[in-house]
Amino acid sequence: MSLFKARDWWSTILGDKEEFDQGCLCLANVDNSGNGQDKIIVGSFMGYLRIFSPHPAKTGDGAQAEDLLLEVDLRDPVLQVEVGKFVSGTEMLHLAVLHSRKLCIYSVSGTLGNVEHGNQYQIKLMYEHNLQRTACNMTYGSFGGVKGRDLICIQSMDGMLMVFEQESYAFGRFLPGFLLPGPLAYSSRTDSFLTVSSCRQVESYKYQVLAFATDADKRQETEQQKLGSGKRLVVDWTLNIGEQALDICIVSFNQSASSVFVLGERNFFCLKDNGQIRFMKKLDWSPSCFLPYCSVSEGTINTLIGNHNNMLHIYQDVTLKWAAQLPHVPVAVRVGCLNDLKGVIVTLSDDGHLQCSYLGTDPSLFQAPNVESRELNYDELDVEMKELQKIIKDINKSQGVWPMTEREDDLNVSVVVSPNFDSVSQATDVEVGTDLVPSVTVKVTLQNRVILQKAKLSVYVQPPLELTCDQFTFEFMTPDLTRTVSFSVYLQRSYTPSELEGNAVVSYSRPTGIPRVIQCKFRLPLKLICLPGQPSKTASHKITIDTNKSPVSLLSLFPGFASQSDDDQVNVMGFHFLGGARVTLLASKTSQRYRIQSEQFEDIWLITDELILRLQEYFEKQGVKDFACSFSGSIPLQEYFELIDHHFELRINGEKLEELLSERAVQFRAIQRRLLARFKDKTPAPLQHLDTLLDGTYKQGWEETVDAAISHLLKTCLSKSSKEQALNLNSQLNIPKDTSQLKKHITLLCDRLAKGGRLCLSTDAAAPQTMVMPGGCTTIPESDLEERSVEQDSAELFTNHRHLTAETPRPEVSPLQGVSE
Repeated sequence: MSLFKARDWWSTILGDKEEFDQGCLCLANVDNSGNGQDKIIVGSFMGYLRIFSPHPAKTGDGAQAEDLLLEVDLRDPVLQVEVGKFVSGTEMLHLAVLHSRKLCIYSVSGTLGNVEHGNQYQIKLMYEHNLQRTACNMTYGSFGGVKGRDLICIQSMDGMLMVFEQESYAFGRFLPGFLLPGPLAYSSRTDSFLTVSSCRQVESYKYQVLAFATDADKRQETEQQKLGSGKRLVVDWTLNIGEQALDICIVSFNQSASSVFVLGERNFFCLKDNGQIRFMKKLDWSPSCFLPYCSVSEGTINTLIGNHNNMLHIYQDVTLKWAAQLPHVPVAVRVGCLNDLKGVIVTLSDDGHLQCSYLGTDPSLFQAPNVESRELNYDELDVEMKELQKIIKDINKSQGVWPMTEREDDLNVSVVVSPNFDSVSQATDVEVGTDLVPSVTVKVTLQNRVILQKAKLSVYVQPPLELTCDQFTFEFMTPDLTRTVSFSVYLQRSYTPSELEGNAVVSYSRPTGIPRVIQCKFRLPLKLICLPGQPSKTASHKITIDTNKSPVSLLSLFPGFASQSDDDQVNVMGFHFLGGARVTLLASKTSQRYRIQSEQFEDIWLITDELILRLQEYFEKQGVKDFACSFSGSIPLQEYFELIDHHFELRINGEKLEELLSERAVQFRAIQRRLLARFKDKTPAPLQHLDTLLDGTYKQGWEETVDAAISHLLKTCLSKSSKEQALNLNSQLNIPKDTSQLKKHITLLCDRLAKGGRLCLSTDAAAPQTMVMPGGCTTIPESDLEERSVEQDSAELFTNHRHLTAETPRPEVSPLQGVSE
């Protein structure tokens, strides 16, 4: 027997397989009896309304026949029951019952009966309102400061607040930005309605603002317009709590102060009536219902919170004062005075378990038996401890903390890229502007070891590369099955992708139900998007890559983009992308440098990336392990800022989304982040995550999102003083007037990274790492290019691939095939 249990005073089970929710329970003196005792009113989704007045002969008794005052079938599901002054001309309490399409107001009365039959109770319908919209919940109060009566506000499923002044309908207003209904409450002190929207923020609307807004039902003439129109309301204040809310409640300390309590999925909030947070409490369990009420200590609030662990917690502000075990999971909790017993806690479960309980303790009758003690041999314990420590140490050395006997071999995934183009191109809806856009076939093979159901394969490539199919589903009903799927990849639009790497991701669940994800990366051939082109002497933009090894013939690195000549030391090569960009690659004969140049700076990136990867593969094949390359130029922020200004101008001028998908912006953001991450030997690993900050140039909302992200970095891990850490960031993202602040923050970010800043807050990264970003750029002398006449050798070096046909010989996929050792 547990010591901390909710002491059962009276309980019963309602109906058979009926369902209940948080609005189905109410405690009030609904029959206006002279003794002022509360009655328990319960409505169910099956349409039954029940009223109880418990009178147990002794603690723990179940319900007797005389405890049930009234049971009636209303034939419509009961969503919520409330008791208030809902009838004009009287201040007596009446019962409001909310159905999905109807609001009914009843009077409950009892008459003295015969001795053996007891008192008789009945309900009388005072009036009802048929609703034009499906109801969700309701609240009531003295809206607008009326005296001696309560008005009712109903929230519909489509976001309309319908206000009823007792027997008459007043007005209806639509909530702005509505998606899903949330909890609704009324604050009499501020005369406001409070709800939690689907944007996960608490919103407050003044009653006067609702009352003077344009009537939603009279603004349009047609019935269709009548159901979906209305003036957007202006919110009084909002507070983002970051999670959905289960319930909301307003409690007043006194006439001068009140508090708004919000029960979230993982947190419990107490707000001032102006939206400021008074306090909050993080919950370690999943709550199901709550009820704030005034505390015996002045200035504090007690709160009952039920959870899905069958527990009832009592908090005084944020301090846990008591915890009691319940026999069920409560979906509604109330506190009232029953049978002259004050402070009775009434809980209701979703399956109809109704219980009245109080807090207390039971004496523990269990006594632990005496354990026979024996004298310890400490020498033997020391020997045993050393043996165990040795076993743990050996395991950690060999396979880590956890044993690795279970490997990721439930499913094997392999990808093969065809060495040749498709005989018939699979490219459709292309916008490249060439006679023929080639496609290449990719095959993905899956082999299972155990039974797997609904394994899903998703394939990703960088735009504007396109797949003929990117989603596949498999059923592995028996072990050791092999499934192979094929699809084609082609260039769809006329700009260069940021990379040629693709990714095949398979998600599945193991037989034990554990979800797993396995991926396999593959690389597409450069010839898919690029042809041999004419090299150029001059270009507007150039970058130089320094290496620590002798230069390699470009013919060995790019065998499919030049013809074999007598001199196999080819040191100049041209590339012509299908989208129109032209790039020239040069290898110095006298130094360990390579130069990439083009008329557009963003066109340089893909050839630069291919050069670095192929150089690494070449020297790995040669057995060289210390190969390294570096970039000695400054970060081209000015060119990047020009792209930002162009993108921002398009947004301001209201251009179409297609214009925002600027090929220059998409390509340049890849250059920006990879020049930082790849070409600096001492660049810290977190710099690779700059992609998340500088990515998305082609998306609407980019400027304000990136500015907020960079500002957060500058005030956290890259801050230089406590003053910067104290800066407050705006929670609302709005379109800026210009890009000056964004460019300033980007420059400051790069400057602090260059001085040793790290994009992490871990302790091992506390010491700054020295980095140097020189401002100069050493170029390859033009004489190296002029040593050979481009016009003279172009016929020997390059093959014309302007018109591709099915019979045209295709170069091999692997750029390193045929390279001599």
